[in-house]
Amino acid sequence: MNETKVELDRLQEMLATLEQKNKQLRDEKAELLREKSVLEEKLNAALDGTGLCLWEQHIPSGNLTMFNMEWGSLLGYTIDELAAHIDSWKGNLHPDDRDWVINNFEDHLNGKTESYQVTHRMLHKDGSVSWVSDRGRIIEFDEDGQPLRIMGTHIDITKEKRYELDLSELAHKDPLTGLLNRKALIEAYEMSKTQDHAGGALLFIDLDDFKVINDHYGHKFGDSLLMLIADLLRQQLSEPLVIARLGGDEFVVLVNSSDRALLSELAQRVLACFMAPLDLENRQISVGLSIGICLHQGELSFAEVCDRADKAMYQVKRQGKNSFSFAL
Repeated sequence: MNETKVELDRLQEMLATLEQKNKQLRDEKAELLREKSVLEEKLNAALDGTGLCLWEQHIPSGNLTMFNMEWGSLLGYTIDELAAHIDSWKGNLHPDDRDWVINNFEDHLNGKTESYQVTHRMLHKDGSVSWVSDRGRIIEFDEDGQPLRIMGTHIDITKEKRYELDLSELAHKDPLTGLLNRKALIEAYEMSKTQDHAGGALLFIDLDDFKVINDHYGHKFGDSLLMLIADLLRQQLSEPLVIARLGGDEFVVLVNSSDRALLSELAQRVLACFMAPLDLENRQISVGLSIGICLHQGELSFAEVCDRADKAMYQVKRQGKNSFSFAL
């Protein structure tokens, strides 16, 4: 009996010790979970403040885990609308970027690159385009040496990209009319000289008596007239023709052809747009154009071809205006 009691006491002591250890482990686990929660909150606050999203993909299943941002929120979706899976990511890539982005991703999975790093577009739920800077690296392989997990980040750079694109456009566009400016025109001319075609032409277009209109109706009305003329030129001169505003009431058109018959027809078509008075701000305004045309074979600088077309345009003005003439 004494031996049995001793054994029971020993077992009770062991159970008490185990319960104490279990309680200690539970307390330690709870403390670790609290610390983990605090760290996750800090991480989320830090990452969300920068717009950076941390992701992980289980490669065999394709399942994605987002650590600090709901999946799809970048594109305007809820978790119920867009599954956190590699296929939904692929399905929302911009069509023009899809192939090369997926190829870049798979090159890393196949060991061809040290990391996956691209900047690409994705389609937002509302139909707009979002820009993403995406990068990742394999962090675990299975026992056969095959990639098991990849972890990375993506950041929404749509605002920055739009700003960059806007700056690029402003650098090449006339702020009043939206046509190309002088800088972009010169770049287009230099590029045209490298193309394989039989010469080209520059049409120098100047409004007749624009100063009279400007002085009579005011500069604001004059600006509205220039914008209207730019729109009419766009309507008549579609791509691949290059249309630009040099400044004031001077417009230039580049044509990848030196065919006089074609250029004459083009100039006549432009002049025909202004045969009847234009309706602008409850007024009817008669506008004439003088057009000088310079042919070239790519041997002239932009300044030279522009100067020759300008002289041909002034010859038209001396001969009565509202017509066109080829440079000698």
